[in-house]
Amino acid sequence: MNEASWGPRDQMGGAPAGPAGDGRHGAQTRSVPIVSPPGGDHPHAGGRPHPGGEPRPEPRPSRLAPSGRGKRAGRDLPAAIGVGLGLGVVILAALFVYKPVFVAVIAAAVVVGLWELTSRLAERKAISAPLVPLAVGGAAMVVAGYLRGAEGAFVAMALTVLAVLVWRMTAPPEDYLRDATASVFAVLYVPFLATFVALVLSADDGSWRVLVFLLLTVVSDTGAYAVGWRFGKRKLAPRISPGKTREGLLGAVSFAMVAGALCMEFLIDGGTWWQGLLLGLAVAVSATLGDLGESMIKRDLGIKDMGTLLPGHGGIMDRLDSILPTAPVVWVLFLVFVGG
Repeated sequence: MNEASWGPRDQMGGAPAGPAGDGRHGAQTRSVPIVSPPGGDHPHAGGRPHPGGEPRPEPRPSRLAPSGRGKRAGRDLPAAIGVGLGLGVVILAALFVYKPVFVAVIAAAVVVGLWELTSRLAERKAISAPLVPLAVGGAAMVVAGYLRGAEGAFVAMALTVLAVLVWRMTAPPEDYLRDATASVFAVLYVPFLATFVALVLSADDGSWRVLVFLLLTVVSDTGAYAVGWRFGKRKLAPRISPGKTREGLLGAVSFAMVAGALCMEFLIDGGTWWQGLLLGLAVAVSATLGDLGESMIKRDLGIKDMGTLLPGHGGIMDRLDSILPTAPVVWVLFLVFVGG
């Protein structure tokens, strides 16, 4: 008897229940013995039975499945707060003590991010993206952007792409196009976008601009978390990131717009509150899209985090997901609002 002909059964494996739940199913019903599969008395408890009588094995649980510990499962909140505060101190010290130190921080984050990305690509997809030319070229892109502006950054990017394509030619030709495409993607996704942070920093008041940029990104993320945790009901993109809600997005936009108005009015020379509203809106949208973009990458790779370097946060790339795509948006808006 196939599965489609089964009716509801009681927990002891008896005859199908009738309309009133009394165990009768009409005059033609006959009792069929059921062999309970491993894992429970219900016929579906241990896997889907098939005509051979033995249950099919259950699918292995997904690594992305929630652990059941709150809405953000698996995160160590005290560790996350401690690491976040520590990173904040390092960033502030580097920003306002000596700008080149912060450039070095950006370059270090790029190198570690590329290491995480290429490692996961190799582990999960068997994609070989050469780390050495990526890391050297990525750091060079950041430095060139700070010292030579956008033109220097674009030249460094072109040379980096050329270097990774040539480097991959030293290996067998099988899967060359796949590996080369992934390598170019890595160049564009990590160091190219990070270079815009260096471009923002290169302005005369670049330290304050970078501070506003980072503050708005953090405020946006905090607003999304707070409002989404308290009021979130409607999913924003359930197939990509089930934890994100439309209410959380509204929280991100509201928090970031208020913070943007205050920051532009009081921290940026020549800035006005209405420019801050637009800047906050743009940061909230781009940060959310960046977070969704990395969630898409991680789902394709079948992982929850890109690394484990930062307790409570995951890896460096898990912290850069909203920062990277926001950097060029902020750079352009600062140019439009207050110049370079």
